[in-house]
Amino acid sequence: MSVCDTSAPTRSPSGVTLGLLANWRQFALLVLINAFVGGMVGIERTVVPLIGSEEFGIASTTLVVSFIVSFGVVKAFANLVSGHLADVWGRKRVLVLGWLIGLPVPFMIMWAPSWGWIVAANALLGINQGLAWSMTVIMKVDLVGPKSRGLAVGLNEFAGYLAVGVTAFLTGYLASEYGLRPTPIYLGIGYAIAGALLSILLVRDTRAHVRAEVGDTPHEAAAMGFWEVFTLTSFRDRNLFAASQAGLVNNLNDGMSWGIFPLFFAAFGLGVERIGILKAVYPASWGVLQIATGPLSDRWGRKGLIVAGMWVQAAALLLVALTREFHFWLIASLLLGLGTAMVYPSLIAAVSDASHASWRARSLSVYRFWRDLGYAIGALSAGVIADMFGMAWAIGAIAVLTFVSGLIVAFLMRGSQPANDKRP
Repeated sequence: MSVCDTSAPTRSPSGVTLGLLANWRQFALLVLINAFVGGMVGIERTVVPLIGSEEFGIASTTLVVSFIVSFGVVKAFANLVSGHLADVWGRKRVLVLGWLIGLPVPFMIMWAPSWGWIVAANALLGINQGLAWSMTVIMKVDLVGPKSRGLAVGLNEFAGYLAVGVTAFLTGYLASEYGLRPTPIYLGIGYAIAGALLSILLVRDTRAHVRAEVGDTPHEAAAMGFWEVFTLTSFRDRNLFAASQAGLVNNLNDGMSWGIFPLFFAAFGLGVERIGILKAVYPASWGVLQIATGPLSDRWGRKGLIVAGMWVQAAALLLVALTREFHFWLIASLLLGLGTAMVYPSLIAAVSDASHASWRARSLSVYRFWRDLGYAIGALSAGVIADMFGMAWAIGAIAVLTFVSGLIVAFLMRGSQPANDKRP
């Protein structure tokens, strides 16, 4: 099945047309908005751990990464409620709410008089990401229908993580020229204002597309409550469990790299500009390559890409831990981006495959709850291991865990089957 075939429009009896081509204007708008969502995280990837160690003089690695813990925990719970809110309030309202909550974040980082302000700003950022990013994913999947989920997710994550990488590079460069604050954070003000305005003025809700898809399905889904969807996604369905644990471990290693990598590289004498390059290459390659890996998951299936991607990530993390030179770290960053690009859209598409349209938003929210809880678990566990045994041991331990997660997917996950052909 080609990408063009999967993008072909499907008109429902209600008159709403599903498909990328039929909805390309709204789809492209949501791609742009998610770039701004990703940019909000990118302003932190290079400079915030260094603000903690250099400006506030925090010696404990565990304490430095506490801002990621607050981000991850709050984002996970924001993800958990976002699907229910989207079904009750509508996708657009939740998207706008996420942006309004994110508006204070860059100002709090720029003017923070203590580390507690940074932690609080990241709690707000977690809500912003949990609501806004969730809605851009859900709305794109709504628009394209069941045939092009991998493509839709790949383009969404491409925009978000390319923006993370570009912003991480720009903030590293600006920090090397003008200091860690406030100049690098000005980018965040522009992202927040642009994202909020576009969401308020131009985005249209997509619940009609969900109703059209449900009307086209051969089997009606039984009414399912939140707890039933939560348990099904978390552990009762083997495909959904395999995806949820892999998502958690994927973001666990990302949370570790977010907090530990800048400190690890700085400990070996790298300046902030070169750290910015390394921190940019990983999410940028992750973002760009999803343009290919998302559609490939539609054609080849999800499982093989997920398993191989987890193992490529594990190899990349070991390369970082075992080497001490910039060019090896650059190769490792590219490999880490490649592995994550193989995994990220495939996991979201796999969850969508295993979920009926009537409860897909809630199932995706539960998956994203477990996935983004990995930020907090990864940052906290890596910080504790680093304080006890050193940062190289922390990176290596997460590498082993990532490899094991890939094994779990290999043994448990079945081949994907479109949810429209399944009973819940």
